[in-house]
Amino acid sequence: MTARLTPEREWWTAEEIAAAELPDLPATRQGVDAVIKRSAWRGNPAFARRREGRGGGWEYSWRLFPSRAQRRLLSDVSAPVAADRPSRDEAWAWFEGLPQSVKDKAQARLLVIQKVEALEPAVGRHMAIVNVARLDGIATRTIWNWMGMIEGVRSDDRLPYLAPRHRAAPVEQRRAAVKDCDPEFFDQIKADYLRNEAPPFTDCYRRALRVAKAKGWGTLPERTMRRRLDAAVSTAVQVLARQGVDALKRMYPVQVRDKTCLGAMEAVNADFHKFDVFVKWPAPKGEPEQIIRPQMVAFQDIYSGRILAWRLDVTPNSTAVLLCAGDMISEWGIPEHVLLDNGREFAAKAITGGASTRYRFKVREEDIPGLFTALDCKIHWATPYSGQSKPIERAFRDMCSSIAKDPRLAGAYTGNRPDAKPENYGSKAIPLEDFLTVLAEGIEEHNTRQGRRSEVAFGRSFAEVFAESYATRPIKKATEAQKRWWLLAADRVRADANTGAVWLQGNEFWADWMHRIVGERVIIRFDPAAFWDGVHVYSEGNAYLGHAPVRQKVGFFDMDEARAHSRARGAWIKAERAALEAQRRLTATEVGRSLDDLAAAAEAPAPTTEAKVVRPTFGKRGQTPLPEAAFAARRDQPVEDRAGIVAEQAVIVADLTARLNRAKPTEEAPRDRYLRALDLEARMERGQAVTPEQQRWLNVYQHTAEYQAEAQMKRDFGDAYLG
Repeated sequence: MTARLTPEREWWTAEEIAAAELPDLPATRQGVDAVIKRSAWRGNPAFARRREGRGGGWEYSWRLFPSRAQRRLLSDVSAPVAADRPSRDEAWAWFEGLPQSVKDKAQARLLVIQKVEALEPAVGRHMAIVNVARLDGIATRTIWNWMGMIEGVRSDDRLPYLAPRHRAAPVEQRRAAVKDCDPEFFDQIKADYLRNEAPPFTDCYRRALRVAKAKGWGTLPERTMRRRLDAAVSTAVQVLARQGVDALKRMYPVQVRDKTCLGAMEAVNADFHKFDVFVKWPAPKGEPEQIIRPQMVAFQDIYSGRILAWRLDVTPNSTAVLLCAGDMISEWGIPEHVLLDNGREFAAKAITGGASTRYRFKVREEDIPGLFTALDCKIHWATPYSGQSKPIERAFRDMCSSIAKDPRLAGAYTGNRPDAKPENYGSKAIPLEDFLTVLAEGIEEHNTRQGRRSEVAFGRSFAEVFAESYATRPIKKATEAQKRWWLLAADRVRADANTGAVWLQGNEFWADWMHRIVGERVIIRFDPAAFWDGVHVYSEGNAYLGHAPVRQKVGFFDMDEARAHSRARGAWIKAERAALEAQRRLTATEVGRSLDDLAAAAEAPAPTTEAKVVRPTFGKRGQTPLPEAAFAARRDQPVEDRAGIVAEQAVIVADLTARLNRAKPTEEAPRDRYLRALDLEARMERGQAVTPEQQRWLNVYQHTAEYQAEAQMKRDFGDAYLG
């Protein structure tokens, strides 16, 4: 006898009956209570009982349910859900990965089913399906299939189960149905495509296809392999392999910094900008004007975006940075934070000497504090090759259009790229005075332009935002003593042992008060743009001693002229090297190879014995040589008869010996020159007299690469290096 089927649950509360959404039963608690009251379920004690436990209430047996509801429960037992049907979480996770077109089909099916369920209480399910099918133009069998797809599924989970079934197959099964290629073929394509040379995929596929045919690998069409490559290798990895790390960094969202927490002069940043304009730059000492693209260093307030100070120069250098920073601090005050570019001109000792985060040049404990270090400014360094790390780069980009393309500079504009040169490229060069006028007007317009949309401007200009905050913030100002202390370059020297005078770049500075610093080490500070105006002298403890005017003007007295001289010398050396390379068409290796080839091609002749000694001819200059007979007669004479000949030979031998023993002048070795320079420096420090020629030689030699190299070796190895 077959066992009777029963549902898994015998007793149900009114809430559970409503949540089950069984056929012919309401889906709400109030509706179920109405059915229980109307059908008097509690009057049958065999199928209704009080619920035990906390809360109480009533429970009802499934046998009281309508027949269709009972069949539903029994069908769930006799025909359980297919084992391959995904769970609720899996179904929704799979549904989210479907294309929108497939999701729209599932939504349309759900709408049809909802229409059927709305008509079902009035006309029954069969007639409801027939009417909806006629209304929407769908076959009744199709609607019945859709109803079967959601059989036993909660009403809020129907959407994923109504999606077209051809999308429901597991990913592994779908991949298994697709033809695959050999892994070696795919590896060949990836290795060829993911290179810095960035070859086209078509070329990589053709090369891999030739290898595959030779080795018998299974292949797939080109478009299929391209899709497979994009699926297996992410876009970021492809960019890294083909374009490099810098391109990959650009794919990462930039950090957005909040300016609202700052104030005027709380933080500034600086950088150099090379203008795309040809300018006539005056050359030193009456030489012809140079046609250059000038470089501007500028300091910008980070909070407001205002350009606070700027200077123009030929190349990026620490002198321009020093003077521009001095303009900013003299006009507006001392900033709390300074964001600098990582170039050598900003890392110079005159700017950031003594900073703990400065990693350029050799750092020594005795270094004189630089400009911002001495003013107790917090120094920050921008990320290398990262323009977005410096807000001033946005201002420079604005100036590339508003200043460089000013109509007064027409004909001198060079374009911002080699392939973007204007038609009139190189037809004109602007005088420096005219360019400075246009530049000053452009920067002022940049600061006062209305309609700025930053998070602090709200349509106002940079100048207005700066003025509003500047009026309410406490700003540190520089005193006159501080201006002498930080606005000038500095160097450590020893005062003369007799007079107290100090020497710098071949120039002597002296005042009558300097007798009290005789022989002491002092710090001198000077204006690099006005070197002959004199220097300010400080003690090693940075105590101000006084001003010393120039007494002897010798050597380079202007930093600009010194840089010009260095550039000219470098250009000359470069030209000479180019001339040497033009003459030296073959390398030493090539010459040696040609000699080896020549030696191998020619057979060496047998060595022959040949006299190597030539009979000398003696006699005074201008005399006719003796004939052979006379020479033989002299040879045959007795020794006592040849005394005169022996005497002549002795004179000649003595003369040759003297010539051979005569000392030839030897070239002075580099270390000997360095030792001679050290001796002159020591004599000058002790106050001993040196000749003008020695002093000029020392001034020139101290600026040579040989002197710097020898001095570095001495610093690294000490006095042991000098022997």
